[in-house]
Amino acid sequence: MVKKSIYSVLRGTFLVSEDSFKNWRVIIFISVLAIVMIASSHSADKKVHEIARLNNEVKEMRSRFVDGRSRLMRLKMESAVVVKMKEKGLSPSVIPPRKIKVKPQR
Repeated sequence: MVKKSIYSVLRGTFLVSEDSFKNWRVIIFISVLAIVMIASSHSADKKVHEIARLNNEVKEMRSRFVDGRSRLMRLKMESAVVVKMKEKGLSPSVIPPRKIKVKPQR
């Protein structure tokens, strides 16, 4: 019995016999399921690649932000401001500032 069914599958007679309509329905159903599974796998792969690309982009933007923030901190330092002002001909005052007191009028 088993030998007969194996020969039937190998020869393909199960596809052309009188009750082959049941077999064709199963084959078509399995084929459709395989196509859906392959499409789902490709969709998942696309999403994985997109996530990896976006993670790389986030890392790059974060490093740009940190670099820009550190450059800004260096530019805001008093020594950097003094150097820039010397280039323009200005220098820090040697006379310390004095507080101005205003007396109220009576």
